[in-house]
Amino acid sequence: MRQRAVKQDEDSYLIDKVLHGEKHFYNQIIEKHKAYAFTIALNVLGNREDAEEVAHDSFIKAYKALGKFNKEAKFSTWLYRIVFNTAVSIKRKNKIYTEELDYASGVYSDDQSSNMENMDKKKFINAALLNLPELDRTILTLFYLRDHSLEEIADIIQMNFNNVKVRLHRARKKMAVEIQTILKGEALNL
Repeated sequence: MRQRAVKQDEDSYLIDKVLHGEKHFYNQIIEKHKAYAFTIALNVLGNREDAEEVAHDSFIKAYKALGKFNKEAKFSTWLYRIVFNTAVSIKRKNKIYTEELDYASGVYSDDQSSNMENMDKKKFINAALLNLPELDRTILTLFYLRDHSLEEIADIIQMNFNNVKVRLHRARKKMAVEIQTILKGEALNL
């Protein structure tokens, strides 16, 4: 919990600097949050180029609205909500179809498992995620890969806390079924 407080304090410090005319500090905010902004956009859109554009546009929107940001709130939650809403809006406007996800790099630790096993795990997880609805992918990613609380996820995707809790539970079940289906198919191919 201490680490989150330090990150929030750092964000507040950088925001204050930007709001007081030292605009170059916004680059540090971008560097700090760009990877996950991209991940959220990619979860929704499924296309790297579109996700990069949405992440970029979201940082511009956040910059323009920075003066309206409530400093008592968590900056990352506010920013990620902008990214999520922008991505959903783009997807609705353009009816973009998802492609293979390639964002789970670095998720696994290099313990006793070999690199080959990790690549297989990543392949199966990505394949299972692709078969889930975009909202389920986003919720699972926010919860497991980014360690956001259910309250923060509800804030980001603008959904009731209890609905997020239920959706996460159902998404886990769907993910388990998808992985079992994929693994059975792989066993048949051996």
